[in-house]
Formats: sequence, structure tokens, C-alpha cells
Amino acid sequence: MKFLWPEFLWLLLAVPALVGVYFWLLSRRKAAVRFARLDLVKLAIGPGQRFRRHLPPLLFLFAVVAVIIASARPSAVITLPTEGRTIVLAIDVSLSMRAADVPPTRLAAAQIAAKEFVQGLPSDVRAAIVTFAGTAAVVQPPTLNREDLVAAIDRFELQRHTAIGSGIIMSLATIFPDDGIDLESAIFGSGFGRNNARRGGIDQSARQGQDSDKAKAKSAGEFKPVPPGSYASAAIVLLTDGRRTTGPAPLDAARMAADRGVRVFTVGFGSAGGAPVDIDGMSIYMRFDEETLKAIAGITQAEYFHAGTATDLKAVYEKLNTRFALERKETEVSALITAVAALLAVLSAVLSLAWFHRIA
Repeated sequence: MKFLWPEFLWLLLAVPALVGVYFWLLSRRKAAVRFARLDLVKLAIGPGQRFRRHLPPLLFLFAVVAVIIASARPSAVITLPTEGRTIVLAIDVSLSMRAADVPPTRLAAAQIAAKEFVQGLPSDVRAAIVTFAGTAAVVQPPTLNREDLVAAIDRFELQRHTAIGSGIIMSLATIFPDDGIDLESAIFGSGFGRNNARRGGIDQSARQGQDSDKAKAKSAGEFKPVPPGSYASAAIVLLTDGRRTTGPAPLDAARMAADRGVRVFTVGFGSAGGAPVDIDGMSIYMRFDEETLKAIAGITQAEYFHAGTATDLKAVYEKLNTRFALERKETEVSALITAVAALLAVLSAVLSLAWFHRIA
């Protein structure tokens, strides 16, 4: 336990003084009956009565101690439900998701597990859906509406290629919409805008280069990296069954997430040996890049999971759901201790009134 205002703990030195005052008052009362026969007084009071006589003051003393401790603003690491968190599901929709090594298909199994996952999230946790293949897209912005999330998952359409890095970067832009992440340069490369300009008959490379330099300078001045895994308000769950064939390098994208403190939990989907997929009449064997997925999770201080079957995938999502539902965090507990102090004080007064018909 830590204290935000530890100097208030010096007030605890007054507690022995209060105990001394209490015994001094008791001695004065004894002096008032000094002419009575003490053996008769003790017999009338009895051991049980003597204990009851001291219990209300003792409870009041505990209440005073609790108030002093609460004044020092104590804080402790406790487990609480999360508040205001956002989970981004980044799901691979490349053609390899048609493989049937996870029945009925990898995509269908992933959709079932993803829907159960979002429906099981705490009611105050927002979720978003990002899909990626040759590029990435936000198919459902962050929302608390579970029906919208389920509808977005049902609309998945398979596409060519696999851009794992694009999925991570698009997820980061979804979490930080005002962070100034340059999606065009990050996903398509710095030359994307210049190439488009040339196709339209206008070479604007010089001006765009200057704009790019200004944007980088602005970003460098405003953005400050934080420790990996330190951002507790959001996380990314990345599910893929393949390996990068296009787009930015996944590890570079993972470092972007780590610099922002966002954890990227990775799920390798499919059988360990891979499975054949028919693409344009050709049977192509598809395997996922497990080493890269482990590296992404490691860089961002997250975890990697392997899901070989639909049942395994469901179990993975359940584990992630549990992880996001509760969080250990340092929380000030002054209010709780103050409530205990009030309860002790009230109990002391009630017992004193009930036993001795006075508050003393």
C-alpha cells in the first residue's frame, strides 16, 4: 500500500495520547468511588461488564485511526472491472481463409468465434472490426452495439494477398483517430501519392516531398513513445492464417504499436502443417508465419496463441475475453477506509447508548 499524502500519518502519534487521556478519565471516575468497597463494586460489575465498558471507546479509537489513514490517501493494487476500453479485432480475410482444415472453413470458424467473443465482452467495453488482405479496412468503428459488430463479421469478403502490417496500422489508427497516423504512407508507401499524381499527368513530387517532411517533423515533435504494453485502455487481437505477401513489414507495425503502449495479441489460425487452397484453378498450400506472430506479440508485451481447430479458437477468445474483463490497477482506497471509520464510529455510539444510555 502507498500513500499520496504520507505526512498525515504523523497524526498517528496522537493515538497514544488519546489512550492516555482515556485511562486518566477512568482514574478520575475510580477516585469518585474511593470510599466504596471495591470488592462489592467489582462483584456488581463482573468481568463481562468490564469488557463491555471498554468496547465502545476501543471501536471509536479504531475509527480515529482509520480516519487518519484515509487522510493520507492510501492506494493499493486491486483487481477491478475495466472502464472505457476498446478492443480491435484485426482479422485476416485473404483467400487462404477458404481452407477447410478447420471445419467448415477457417473463415466460418473464425466468424463464429469472433461473434461469441464480442458478445461476451463487458457491456462498457467498445469493440471495432478491422479486416486485412491486400490492404486493410475498418468494417466497424468502435461501438458498444453488439448487433452491429455481429453484422460486420457476417459481411466478411475474401480478397487476394496478406498484409499483416496494414492490419496492425489500421487498428492503431482506429484506436488513435487524432494521433496523426499517416495511413497512406504507412500502408501504401511514401511514393503512393506521387505515383498517383504522375498517372494524372501532374508531377507534384517536390511539393509532396516538402509536405511529407513537414508532417514527419510535426509528428516527431508531438509524438513521444511510451513503454510497451503501458496503454491499458485498448488492445488489438490479430488473427491470421498466412504470412505477409504485401504491405508494410509486420514487425515495423508492431514497433509502432509498442511505441504507443498498445498490446497486440496474435492468433495463428489453422493446422500446423497448413492446408491446400484452390486459387484460380491452382491448388496452393497455405501455412501461417508463426515466428512472426510470436515476435509481434513479444515486441508489444502481449501473447501469442495457436488455434488449430474451431474449438481451440473459441478457447483462445475466451481467454482473451477474461483478460480484458478484469484489470489490476493502482487505485486510491481513501473512500473505502473512510466508510469503515464511519461504520466503527456509529457502532461505538450505538453500543454505548444500548449498554450505558449515553455516548461516552
